[in-house]
Amino acid sequence: MRRLLVATQNQHKLEEYRDLLTGLPFELCSLADLGIDEDVEETGDTFEANARIKTDRYRGLSGMLCLADDSGIEVDALNLEPGVHSKRWAGDVDDAERNRQLLARLHEVPDERRAARFRCAIALAEPGKPTVVVEGKVEGIVAREPKGTNGFGYDPLFFIPDLGTTLGEAPTDVKNTLSHRARAAQAARAILERWAVS
Repeated sequence: MRRLLVATQNQHKLEEYRDLLTGLPFELCSLADLGIDEDVEETGDTFEANARIKTDRYRGLSGMLCLADDSGIEVDALNLEPGVHSKRWAGDVDDAERNRQLLARLHEVPDERRAARFRCAIALAEPGKPTVVVEGKVEGIVAREPKGTNGFGYDPLFFIPDLGTTLGEAPTDVKNTLSHRARAAQAARAILERWAVS
């Protein structure tokens, strides 16, 4: 079975991709599994650009088929911030503090103006082939307080009206069909299925 490098040190993300790409003839491994500890600077101004930067670098370091993503939340009332800076926007802090700072910025914003979306770009790079990028998104609103522990990042604050819950409250099987990462991964799966037999 071929190995697929998921360019992350985040074990939550690796496990999520194992669920999303289950059934494919690839063994998913992380940067830590390969002993790669280089942190690639994300200098792009779009999710696609950052995903490309990461996957191209880690493909070069590993010589392997590589998947890298960049994702984040865009909040309309904050002029689409945090956007590509979602992880670094609040400084070098944990998820709980990031969420606290986002809520503080939106404290005076009424519910009808708290629209937001999660975006995810996934780049796939195989030695000797052009990099391919797919994207997914999901619309929602920023809740007034975090709810749920099933997820990471801004998931506990991202309320999806059609579900009636935050992504942090959504069961894994539901999250793995409608999240931004799930939608991008569905498109990535189709590409990986073709590459598996080529």
